[in-house]
Amino acid sequence: MIAFSGNSLNRLSEKRPDTAWIAARLRDPASLILPVWRLQPFTIGADAALEAGFLRPGLCESLAARDAPCVFLGSEGERAMFALDISAAEDPHHTGPLAGLGEFRELRGAAALLPAKDLAILGQAKAMIDWHQRHGFCARCGAPTAPGDAGYKRVCAACGTEHFPRTDPAVIMLATEGDACLLGRNKNWPPDFYSALAGFLEPGESIEEAVRRELFEEAGVRAGKIAYYASQPWPFPSQLMIGCFAECDSRALTLDPNEIADAQWFTREQARALLAGEIPGRRGPFAVAIAHHLIRAWAEGL
Repeated sequence: MIAFSGNSLNRLSEKRPDTAWIAARLRDPASLILPVWRLQPFTIGADAALEAGFLRPGLCESLAARDAPCVFLGSEGERAMFALDISAAEDPHHTGPLAGLGEFRELRGAAALLPAKDLAILGQAKAMIDWHQRHGFCARCGAPTAPGDAGYKRVCAACGTEHFPRTDPAVIMLATEGDACLLGRNKNWPPDFYSALAGFLEPGESIEEAVRRELFEEAGVRAGKIAYYASQPWPFPSQLMIGCFAECDSRALTLDPNEIADAQWFTREQARALLAGEIPGRRGPFAVAIAHHLIRAWAEGL
């Protein structure tokens, strides 16, 4: 399974406007609340047994500001699950009700340690809290906004405009030509890191068109047949990575120096060695990234 996918919660979107139902769930001792501090979700356990730090109601609410967003994530059976922004707390690691119970971790770094089920839910929580922090003011008139629908919208206090969470679609593609795939290094990446090329979809553009445009803009290669592989929610801050394979008819490269520092063609054997960390001075994407899965699937003969 690709990291951050496979979210098992029933989102129960029809319950979000029901303030009485949400309030009852927040009082229910069977419910669970995930505190999120400055975009770092709470976790419990050592690295070898790390899990999401969901808590019973009453343990962390005192750390949140009065107007802090509390997002209804969904339910697991009859148990409701929420994410609460406690960023107003100064040092919840060492003082207050959560001291000694667990640790707030940056999600990208903790992704490889968490169970897949927990990671998917924490990705949802992180993306939603991040959205609230970025949309405190109305894009239409500039007035403050307030949470609504159990955290799934914000409403402008002045003009009444409703704002909803958005996901930014991005294509990530493995260009291939014969027995070689194209991997590049963004100019902002470490000098030894190579991965599949990627870019955001533009308005009025299909997935296939975006793949072809990005490959030509960044590497100067023309792609023909495009094949969808899989997608990945990527909560940094709120993207949907759309993984594709793209067949090219030439290995000639013309790199965009504003985007790509280097790009190279790798054989299947070299691609497998890259993922295994067996090429000195070169490393590929970690297993939590869809790029890793694209490269591995092709290298193993998809």
